[in-house]
Amino acid sequence: MHKRGYHHGNLKQALVEAALTLIEEKGPTGFTLSEAAKSAGVTPAAVYRHFEGREDLIAEIARQGYDVFADLLDYAFASGAPSALASFEATGRAYLAFARKYPGHYVAMFESGISINRTPELNLVATRALGVLEKAAEKLSQHIPLEKRPPPQMFAAHIWAMSHGVVELFARGSPGTQSPFPPEDLLETGIGIYLRGLGLIEQDQ
Repeated sequence: MHKRGYHHGNLKQALVEAALTLIEEKGPTGFTLSEAAKSAGVTPAAVYRHFEGREDLIAEIARQGYDVFADLLDYAFASGAPSALASFEATGRAYLAFARKYPGHYVAMFESGISINRTPELNLVATRALGVLEKAAEKLSQHIPLEKRPPPQMFAAHIWAMSHGVVELFARGSPGTQSPFPPEDLLETGIGIYLRGLGLIEQDQ
């Protein structure tokens, strides 16, 4: 295991970086605070200056992850302008990109069992990330007659669930779940089917 070491005066972030490596190698429950401290090059007692337990450390990793995640979704949404459809599809691709580039954060956010309500700071950034998807859904759903329009929260939740499923099954190299199609294609076609059902994309001829 690569030992990052603690050299820069930021003990809290050094522990976060050490725990990220451990999460990627062993999962969110496969390491102890003592191991994180050892990897960061400090004594176990030093950990408790910032974290009361492993769950608090993982919650901080999740908070940082959601912060990056929300920024990526927001950037993707803005980059798709002026088309509402392009903006919406871009947020789905950003979900896959985040899971690949930040696997440790992704696991802390979605697979550690840590509630987004554990701290106000974590709840704030997690809500901001979902808010970007809801904003994209709301903009796109303006083209649906009001009486047939799903709530933006439901619309966003469907796409979040679809994106999460593609990531979990096909984008993270899980054993036995290889797909003959790239994850991006799976997500794009899945979103396409969903949007056609809502009448937002014309049916194939």
